[in-house]
Amino acid sequence: MRAVYSMVGTTIAGGVILAAALSACAASPVPAPPAAAPATIVAPAEDNPAIDIPPLPALDDDAARAEAARLATLMRRDIPHFQPLSPADEARWIGLARAQMAQSDVVVDRAQLLMVVDRSPRVQRVCFVLALPGTAPWQVLGGTRVSTGRTGRKFNYVTPTGVFINSPDRLGYRAQGTRNENGIRGIGVRGMRVWDMGWQWAEKGWLPSREKGQIRLEIHATDPDFLESRLGHPASEGCVRIPSALNVFMDRHGLLDVLYEQAASYDGRFRALLPRDRVPSPIAGDALVVVDSSFSEEKEAKRL
Repeated sequence: MRAVYSMVGTTIAGGVILAAALSACAASPVPAPPAAAPATIVAPAEDNPAIDIPPLPALDDDAARAEAARLATLMRRDIPHFQPLSPADEARWIGLARAQMAQSDVVVDRAQLLMVVDRSPRVQRVCFVLALPGTAPWQVLGGTRVSTGRTGRKFNYVTPTGVFINSPDRLGYRAQGTRNENGIRGIGVRGMRVWDMGWQWAEKGWLPSREKGQIRLEIHATDPDFLESRLGHPASEGCVRIPSALNVFMDRHGLLDVLYEQAASYDGRFRALLPRDRVPSPIAGDALVVVDSSFSEEKEAKRL
């Protein structure tokens, strides 16, 4: 989450966009209305013969399931603490993801990965789910620990639930690895990717009234020496904090970058941001789905 704060030191160096924030995921005591949204990035006219925007990748169900199984194997190898789930847990995650998607206007029209985060204080995990069009069963790859917004601390927001798209209307950035006054690298070491999911309304976790303010919702790493070991508990100011190994994996395989890949075909800024050695998956998606399983637990408790 990036609430009202200044971005400084934005440069393009060595083909990689680097950005330093005065305070990662910092919030203003009285959040001002967001600045005017950046102009939508529009591809040049279709009749320009120099422009060839690639279509979104589309696999049939069997090929998509095979690719999901391949990625799950790589995740277990490359991401510490990444775990497969039991059939019961898989069904629960799929149910939560389907329910949240149904409340949005996002349509699953191709085989694609969803990054599903359960913000429940008792869970604090991410799970990657292969969503398939129509009535085809969805498939779970597995997941690991994350941290979302904590309550009870001033200027910390509750990470909002919903479906948030990594749209090329916004350009993400990379961490410079700058330390704050406490020696903490709030968004991780230099080069870590930051996915910008846009301005979102979120509850003010320090107020009993839970009135809402606007935050800049982000997905990012955290300090590997001091804070990464604390993942699995609410700890952020509203962002979704992820392990550095997961950050690198998502970046290299483009798990949320399917629309950024299209934009890179006509906009050099996206080409500069995406890693040169990337191997984007054909089931890459664009959606962060934040759920809260504690809601369903409370509903079931009341029913009983």
